[in-house]
Amino acid sequence: MIEKLLEFDTELFIYLNNLGSTNWDAFWMAYTTKFNWIPLYAILLYLLYKQLGLKPLLVTIVVVAVMVLFTDQITNLFKHGLQRPRPCQLDELADKIRLVKSSCGGRYGYFSGHASNSMALAVFIGFMLRYRFKYLKWILIVWAFLMAYSRVYIGVHYPLDILSGMIFGAMCGYGFYKINLYLIKKFVSVG
Repeated sequence: MIEKLLEFDTELFIYLNNLGSTNWDAFWMAYTTKFNWIPLYAILLYLLYKQLGLKPLLVTIVVVAVMVLFTDQITNLFKHGLQRPRPCQLDELADKIRLVKSSCGGRYGYFSGHASNSMALAVFIGFMLRYRFKYLKWILIVWAFLMAYSRVYIGVHYPLDILSGMIFGAMCGYGFYKINLYLIKKFVSVG
């Protein structure tokens, strides 16, 4: 059963990865680069400040930092624990895929840190701002989904890597959202 799933995952990866073209490579490389999203993070930070005020925002910043650190470290535990090679690390796939990046990245890829971090952030911020900005959560989820897809496009993750990362990230985003509400209520709203 697992063999069939991994075989399907590889076939789907090859199909999706080969949908790319050199015309779109620069776009997806820019999209997958985390530092290019600093303006978005700044806007989200401003929106949180406008909604929460300074003290709750400071708590939220700490919680988000811990959330990203947590998702990143758990991702690394899975990568090194399961040791599933990235598709770009396998010689038998070298002539079947498009590696858009100049390097493959780390040796192992299950599951995607980009997918888990971006989905955690999307869910967390989406819940934090859901009453004020009705459609923002959906925009952020699409943003996170495209971030995850970019990893398949550039050739460094299988679809199962990104799906698992997105599910894990969504659970973390919601869990840390609840923790954030508790901390704000306990330490800021007291008074």
